[in-house]
Amino acid sequence: MNLEIKSTENVEYMIEQIKEKLKVLNFGAIKPTHFDEEMYVELKEIYEHIMKRDSFSPNEMQALAEELGNLRKK
Repeated sequence: MNLEIKSTENVEYMIEQIKEKLKVLNFGAIKPTHFDEEMYVELKEIYEHIMKRDSFSPNEMQALAEELGNLRKK
């Protein structure tokens, strides 16, 4: 998968990977349809940051949730 290409499929892939890595329990809270390609670069940066790490503190989880919330479609 080439994440350098902005596409709906890549947005969906990154969101699903983020949810899995962060073990999001409320799967309805984060949906690929909440994001669009305008925020692709920012979403990709968050995705890459999350994928590099093995664990997150509660404060980091909160900060990541807030960042994802900021990227949601208005």
